[in-house]
Amino acid sequence: MSSQDKKNTLETSAGLGRRRFINSAALAGLSLGAVACTDKPSSAAAPAASGAAPGHTGASANATHLKPGELDTYYGLWSGGHTGDMRVLGLPSGREIHRIPCFVPDALVGWGITNESKKVMGTKADGSLKYTVADTHHTHASYKDGNYDGRYAWINDKINSRIARIRLDYFICDKITELPNVQGFHGIFPDKADPVDPKINYTTRVFCGGEFATPLPNNIGSDDGSTYHSLFTCVDAESMEVRWQVMIDGNCDLTATSYDGKLAATNQYNTEMGVKYEDMMSSERDACLFFHVARIEEAVKAGKFKTIGDSKVPVVDGTHAANKDAKTALTAYVSVPKNPHGVNASPDGKYFICAGKLSPTGTVIELAKVLDYFDGKLDSADKAVVADVELGLGPLHTAFDGRGNAYTTLFLDSQVVKWNVEAAIKFHAGDKSAKYVVDRLDVQYQPGHLNASQSETRAADGKYLAVGCKFSKDRFLPVGPLHPENEQLIDISGDKMVLLADHPVRGEPHDFIIFKRELVSPKQVYNLDDFPNAIKDPKDSGVFRKGNKVEVKMTSQAPAFSLRDFKVKKGDIVTLTLTNLDKIEDLTHGFAIPKHNVNFIVNPQETASVTFVADKPGVYWCYCTHFCHALHLEMRSRMIVEA
Repeated sequence: MSSQDKKNTLETSAGLGRRRFINSAALAGLSLGAVACTDKPSSAAAPAASGAAPGHTGASANATHLKPGELDTYYGLWSGGHTGDMRVLGLPSGREIHRIPCFVPDALVGWGITNESKKVMGTKADGSLKYTVADTHHTHASYKDGNYDGRYAWINDKINSRIARIRLDYFICDKITELPNVQGFHGIFPDKADPVDPKINYTTRVFCGGEFATPLPNNIGSDDGSTYHSLFTCVDAESMEVRWQVMIDGNCDLTATSYDGKLAATNQYNTEMGVKYEDMMSSERDACLFFHVARIEEAVKAGKFKTIGDSKVPVVDGTHAANKDAKTALTAYVSVPKNPHGVNASPDGKYFICAGKLSPTGTVIELAKVLDYFDGKLDSADKAVVADVELGLGPLHTAFDGRGNAYTTLFLDSQVVKWNVEAAIKFHAGDKSAKYVVDRLDVQYQPGHLNASQSETRAADGKYLAVGCKFSKDRFLPVGPLHPENEQLIDISGDKMVLLADHPVRGEPHDFIIFKRELVSPKQVYNLDDFPNAIKDPKDSGVFRKGNKVEVKMTSQAPAFSLRDFKVKKGDIVTLTLTNLDKIEDLTHGFAIPKHNVNFIVNPQETASVTFVADKPGVYWCYCTHFCHALHLEMRSRMIVEA
């Protein structure tokens, strides 16, 4: 086994291995002995990590089927669509490993049930959740030195204009921010370096595009769309507070950032600011809108901003009228063909590429020329366009292989087209002998987002391409009117693209990223000290009353809860806090109370709490909902509610 494989093997945490624990604890449990895990080292060896990606000769569906015990080479982070969560996949197998709840309650883990998760999600004055629906579209991760650094990932909720941050050490959502004065929050992208300080070579900001224009502030029911505006928002990567916003002409769709940190951009498909779809297609040209990040922050620092409504967030003016002088401009509008859908940064840091959607073209914009425009060296921002070439019908999104090739989905053609960026630039410059289209592959059907392994980093490796197809029709067993979507995996390691696998997914996922497994170091056991309300000793368990507010403190150690029963009174407002004192990897406990809408889990060394009203006298068996032990079914407590 290589040293890297050893590093990335899923290691058993301090304590007994789970299998040995289950076997030995079952015997101990029969005699009602203490069966909490110990700190003794495990003698069980962890399985070796393997499952390397295929090379040029590996274009076979068998490459995606790993042997039992083999681990995937890549992680994939997928948007969950209307389930309001983030999906975690292993690639090339395509196996779904985990779902990270964010914006919508999740019954498995108790997200939206526990007090801790409700605090992250946001509540109304009465303590109920502010929102219970979401529509996640795009997910991206934090950078260092042009590659992912394994700290964070972010995902958006388009419906309610929220951005969630995922901690990649525990694969959990730890913060959610609602953007002020924004509707249809769609594209997101973190910066890859600081725009001013070259010493800061990691993510400090996340940019968010507002897709739907509204009156600002949106406190009148005006139907005059000519008065509407959209906002482009910057969120602090650490605090998750909104730093600033830019009011613009047109809307925002997707977002991209440059590797030097100086530029952010959004494609605009509705520069007309139409409120009806036919108006949104009336113009023959739209735009890719660039933001000069350092100048925006200088303007905010100098007080050249306003605020909108109740929000205290600084808003600067990024409209055409306020940015006519390139040398002082905060924004630059680069004209691109009709209704672009997507803007993506090439791994060499040179280009942004917009896809036409209603134009069969891909537009290559050279970032050095955009900076030249801001410096007054170009008389038009449009001169930053170095290629505008035909790709096929309905181009949407673009990925890269790190070898100079781009891969663009063609929604109407149901294809992925592989094309060479430098050849396209030569063709656009007049060399009609330059053959920029390299290959085409039919996919099933109507592809939307796609991404390649490490595509959005300087370490793009050109191994795999995944493409999300919006229609699946005949690809899977019929299950009634609602069809699954089809995530297809493609080998791009050779000259020709080779389709490897279909994976049905519940609708409607959108964007995703794929990165090497060694870039993250997930922890399998929590740190008990990270929870201020942890009950560190079973002896500290009990029922503590202040009037009609009752706190129940409890621990779990397989196969028993520290309180075998507890009493409360009808009408009590009960806060139950549970700490899992087991230290075994994968030894999760659940806790459910019938008739009280309580069900949540606590992972090893984790603490969680719930608050509810005990409004029904009677006896209620609280039980462990997550299989933990041979005596799992016997792991219970009684809540006795006295009249």
